[in-house]
Amino acid sequence: MEKSLFFSKPTNYNYFLANKNVHHHHIHLINMQNPNHEKCSSSSRSQSPEFVGPVSDTKWAPRLLRECATAISNKDSTKIHHLLWMLNELASPYGDCNQKLAFYFLQALFCKATDTGLRCYKTLTSVAEKSKSFDSSRKLILKFQEVSPWTTFGHVASNGSILEALDGENKLHIIDISNTFCTQWPTLLEALATRNDETPHLKLTVVVMESILVKSVMKEVAQRMEKFARLMGVPFEFNVISGLNHLKELTKESLNIQEEEALAVNCIGALRRVEVEERGNFIRMLQSLNPKVVTIVEHEADFSSTRNDFVKCFEECLRFYTLYFEMLDESFPTTSNERLVIERECSKCIVKVLACDNEIGDDQGDSERRERGNQWCERLKECFSPFTLNDDALDDVKVLLKRYKAGWSLVLPQGDQESPGIYLRWREEKVVWASAWKPHEKSMEVAT
Repeated sequence: MEKSLFFSKPTNYNYFLANKNVHHHHIHLINMQNPNHEKCSSSSRSQSPEFVGPVSDTKWAPRLLRECATAISNKDSTKIHHLLWMLNELASPYGDCNQKLAFYFLQALFCKATDTGLRCYKTLTSVAEKSKSFDSSRKLILKFQEVSPWTTFGHVASNGSILEALDGENKLHIIDISNTFCTQWPTLLEALATRNDETPHLKLTVVVMESILVKSVMKEVAQRMEKFARLMGVPFEFNVISGLNHLKELTKESLNIQEEEALAVNCIGALRRVEVEERGNFIRMLQSLNPKVVTIVEHEADFSSTRNDFVKCFEECLRFYTLYFEMLDESFPTTSNERLVIERECSKCIVKVLACDNEIGDDQGDSERRERGNQWCERLKECFSPFTLNDDALDDVKVLLKRYKAGWSLVLPQGDQESPGIYLRWREEKVVWASAWKPHEKSMEVAT
């Protein structure tokens, strides 16, 4: 098997409960290393009447998972034992959407029931980082962009806002806070190269959190970006900021912003990485940079306001990842290795959100507490005003969506609605929110 972005080989999580009557904090995890079990043989299960109900139910996984989450919240050890055992028998990372959801959420539920979330999260993170390489990372990202607009939607929308905000400027500086390996920027470089006026100089500063990316990936990314910029005839400078434990450590001084530069800040999946309590301060730091535009792309989910209510948080997490896994099911072939890798990466987030509570320390990376577009708007409006996408940029997004399978659509802002920006919709459900913002006029006057 080709070395993938997140894991070097499939991971077994076979859960067996040693004592049915034991309290849920003392349930034991045994990794049986039984590949036959993980492949979820339907023939063996059909012999057991206990599985007839769930297997015949098209939504059996969400139902059982909800029951288990409720039992954990109620500390009903007998029911926890029974449901974890049943889910373990039915779950598989290689099966249909129900089996996959059961597999990855079972992992988080077991960790929650046994207070082992932090240990599991550290293990998942360590295994993932050890198997990252530039080639596997690039292939995976490009393949995902080929079959689904989940990420390219935000790229196109953000590039449109940046190009409009920086139009006519000669010295451009883009601060990129994302984990997209710079796959967003070749199309923007192309657009700059074909500008009617003089081709501007572009400085790209990439903020990298993962230390492994600095060593094994970003050097290769820099070389490829510089080569492409030369090909396009765009004067180009590439910088990397690394060594941060959290985005809250990012400062204006570290970004080396020059007075004559027209600045844009690109945040794709960045705000959710900031701890909830620090988000206001981080947004004020972005305002202090006095950018021409700040682009924001985030998933349309709320893991923040429900964080103190386990069952409600679980429901929202399950809703979001059910949509995500169903999208992957329609976008990738059943046997796709890329799909398996993407799903495994989800397991880290699910464990962190549901099983780590507030255990994640200063050395454990970023938050995964997503918020919906209207929640981000409430935070951003303190320092910024909406920057409306022009018709050309919206047309580019519409053209992009036509490249993919049916089911994707664009939701435009409706008058003075609560959430400025645009949404990517899949199966009538909003899944990604993209918006652009500019500092309030008063703050820009003070900065100048």
